[in-house]
Amino acid sequence: MTTLAVYSNKGGVGKTTTAVNLSFLAAQAGAKTLICDLDPQSSTTFYFRVKPKLKYGAKRFLKGGRHIVGSIKETDYENLDLLPADFSLRHLDAGFSKFKRPKERLKKILKPLKSEYDLVILDCPVTISILAENVFNAADFILVPVIPTTLSVRTFQQLLSFCQKNHYDSGKIFAFFSMVDRRKKMHNLLIAMMLKEFNGMLRSFIPYLAQIEKMGAEREPVVKSAAGSLAAKAYHNLWTKFQEAAHVDLRG
Repeated sequence: MTTLAVYSNKGGVGKTTTAVNLSFLAAQAGAKTLICDLDPQSSTTFYFRVKPKLKYGAKRFLKGGRHIVGSIKETDYENLDLLPADFSLRHLDAGFSKFKRPKERLKKILKPLKSEYDLVILDCPVTISILAENVFNAADFILVPVIPTTLSVRTFQQLLSFCQKNHYDSGKIFAFFSMVDRRKKMHNLLIAMMLKEFNGMLRSFIPYLAQIEKMGAEREPVVKSAAGSLAAKAYHNLWTKFQEAAHVDLRG
């Protein structure tokens, strides 16, 4: 089982839309896929038209095992299941801190799923707390959307610095450009800088498009609702570039 976290310590960069579209592409290619919504706002859960409710709440989620399996829901798409979120997940940080190895709890929670899925995608909330460190320990790879703006790039640099200081493997971090407008000089300058300075920067560009924004109304991956669109092609490219860079083949 491969675990991929779609993560950023900055909000509004396109984490959830990325997780939703990539999970659909993986499932479509035949990989048995679980998308795990870790955000109490439950946006991924909303996109897949599932009620935002964990069967046993966050307290039982932290215990893992059958409590996880009991909450998993099928989606409308073959090979794609969802572990929904609800508002109780806002207590995860406090919950993790009660365990003996608080930064490794999520890895243990997900372990029973290894025999069930080829891929688990974690849609992560904006945090750089104990939950984030659980994600860093649990994930085989971390995919970070970066908007080519000064603040977004600065936040990404803070993430790399945090990982270095706390001895997390930055080699499993891959980043890509999100909400790109190539008509903007600043976007082009920052893209060029990031490609030069960070080895894990994928040459993948998710454009700023209304089609992606409309996912909230469609409640469907854009790679499904608008399969031939520029937005869909961009996510296909991202998925291909990630697999090439990570040296994984996530096909069933």
